[in-house]
Amino acid sequence: MTNDTAALVEYCVRLGDDALILGHRLSEWSGQAPTLEEDIALSNLGLDLIGQARLLYSLAGAREGQGRDEDRFAYFRDAAAFKNCLLVEQPNGDFAATIVRHLLFAAMMHPYYQALSSSRDPALAEIAVKAAKEMAYHVRHAAEWAIRLGDGTAESHRRMAGALDDLWGYSGELFEMDAIETSLAGKAIVPDRAAIRPRFEATIARVLAEAALAVPKPRYMQTGGRHGRHTEHLGHLLAEMQVLARAHPEAVW
Repeated sequence: MTNDTAALVEYCVRLGDDALILGHRLSEWSGQAPTLEEDIALSNLGLDLIGQARLLYSLAGAREGQGRDEDRFAYFRDAAAFKNCLLVEQPNGDFAATIVRHLLFAAMMHPYYQALSSSRDPALAEIAVKAAKEMAYHVRHAAEWAIRLGDGTAESHRRMAGALDDLWGYSGELFEMDAIETSLAGKAIVPDRAAIRPRFEATIARVLAEAALAVPKPRYMQTGGRHGRHTEHLGHLLAEMQVLARAHPEAVW
């Protein structure tokens, strides 16, 4: 496996891990969302993300050529082997926290996948085209709820402001570029994350203004997920998500 291939595999796993972990978090709302319509909506958002993870893991496995399929990536790695950003593993909290977490992620990933759709790697570009269409809805859904809650009652505003303050410190990791991504970006295979930041900031500023919420001031940003250093929340999530596959490793369903 060449260095470029190894870098692309690592990159696909990172994006796949982001999508899988956030998809699982959203699935935890099934049967518990505030309304029946929102229960269905969150389940569908989670399915979008899990579908993206499947495509990215499948591409990683095919390029790696070591026989790992999407299930192997998802169910048979420990927390330190996951490379998702820390934001997506944060607990659901109340509904406000779930909305803020999703808004921050989707506001980044929609323009990012749009840019990735021009990748020189045709397989990666094809995945990005599909994901960009899905993430456009994710942004709209999260923004509508953020505005409704932020500009709603005193209690809903307080909860939104608290969730934004709690989660903002995880947003910086979305824009980190290490040597792997810098190398791929230099070959026009992936976008430069810094180029996406202005669109992210514009979306967040617009939504928060309509929600009567202030954009948080600059602060220290949490990091480490891309290198396998996670919060305690990921281990608990994986224990639940992986238990069936690990109990019956040869099962087919």
